[in-house]
Amino acid sequence: MNLWKKMNRKEDPRVYENKDGHLVRSLKVRDILALGVGTIVSASIFTLPGEVAAMHTGPAVAISFILAAIAAGLVAFAYAEMSAAMPFAGSAYSWINVIFGEFWGWVAGWALLAEYFIALAFVGSGLSANFRALIAPLGWKLPASLSNAFGTDGGIVDIISIVSIALVSILVSNGLGKVARVENALVVLKVIAILLFVVVGATAIKHSNFVPFIPKYHETANGSFGGWQGIYAGVAMIFLSYIGFDSVAANSAEAIDPEKTMPRGIIGSLVIAVILFVSVSLVLVGVVPYQKYAGNAEPVGLALRYAGHPVVAVIVQTIAVFGMFTALIGMTMAGSRLIYSFGRDGMLPKWLGKIDKDHRPNNAVLAITVAAIIIGTLFPFSAISQLVSAGTLIAFMFVSIAIIPLRKREGNDIVDPSFKMPLYPILPILAFLASLVVFLGLDIQAKVYALAWFIIGVIIYLTYGMRHSTTGIKK
Repeated sequence: MNLWKKMNRKEDPRVYENKDGHLVRSLKVRDILALGVGTIVSASIFTLPGEVAAMHTGPAVAISFILAAIAAGLVAFAYAEMSAAMPFAGSAYSWINVIFGEFWGWVAGWALLAEYFIALAFVGSGLSANFRALIAPLGWKLPASLSNAFGTDGGIVDIISIVSIALVSILVSNGLGKVARVENALVVLKVIAILLFVVVGATAIKHSNFVPFIPKYHETANGSFGGWQGIYAGVAMIFLSYIGFDSVAANSAEAIDPEKTMPRGIIGSLVIAVILFVSVSLVLVGVVPYQKYAGNAEPVGLALRYAGHPVVAVIVQTIAVFGMFTALIGMTMAGSRLIYSFGRDGMLPKWLGKIDKDHRPNNAVLAITVAAIIIGTLFPFSAISQLVSAGTLIAFMFVSIAIIPLRKREGNDIVDPSFKMPLYPILPILAFLASLVVFLGLDIQAKVYALAWFIIGVIIYLTYGMRHSTTGIKK
């Protein structure tokens, strides 16, 4: 078989049905919703709106959130149809493997792997920073050597981040039934904290803080500020907030009745997230002039104290710390299922695709935990964060355009799902273009890192994955 044919060999969807059939289907709609909301509404809702307002948009930050949500929503429809038609572990990797072929599936999956490795390390470090800020007034302070990544501000290891990621790994390895109960409770708690902030903060909104709503455009050291240029720059930053629905789709092999559960969970979690993000954004810039959020890591706490509610600020920030565990849980589950899929198909060592006696892919859970801890220990997030958005957008483009060839196979060798992306083929094309536009809006550093990660992935594929892959081989 020549190189091009090997790269384009497609997996039979029935093979994935058989392989993933050993996983336990235990997730209901409420569990999928909690996973989605818990991952999408992560640390970013407490930090990102203030940062984007100060850097790019001014009071118009809510417009950036809405535009980013529209772009993400188009892709969410594509994910909903894909996960209903092919409820396989590994989301985009497995789907593209079936639709376009092995190499293209690897590229999409490899791009997503960067997201999960780095995002896990990022949320772990964010949880650590917020926890340390919370206990500082009590006189408790960890030494710098145990508070920061290696070589950063005297740091050797961020011990709280490591312990948090390890605890979540232990929880996930004990089965999704237990995880779902913890995740559901934490998500409810986090949503209550967000609503508490919105209600209390709304009483202190000043109309003058919204004027002018869209400031005049000019260039700054951070790039475009004001005008539609600033709003567009804000969209590129904010889009990261909405990527959590991929982590939902990665668990579709463990969903009960995925044809109904997955579309409801993916689209429902995105709708809830949009409402929460826009509400928080409007209250933040309404209570405090947006300029004051520049360089501030806790804008929600700042706004509540500014409004004269320091006790509520402590309550919300305390819940926010516990709420960050929801994102760690969602990303550990999704990332481990992606790594399991690579091992299942021989693209990475096969032990990663093994499941234990209780039908849990715990070798993959261990692998992503170790990788996230190493990345979080050795690299400051600012150096590699660009890979998260770039990698995810690449996968989004693949999934969106794959709806077109998928439709031709539904009802033949692929299940004809009850949910379909509306306005076919217009919406799939628009979803692809929306992801492309956001990708083009990323800075040059993001594209350079994405290219470097892609080259590493191609080398691994050519030297290992292609030689050991079981794709297209008669079982």
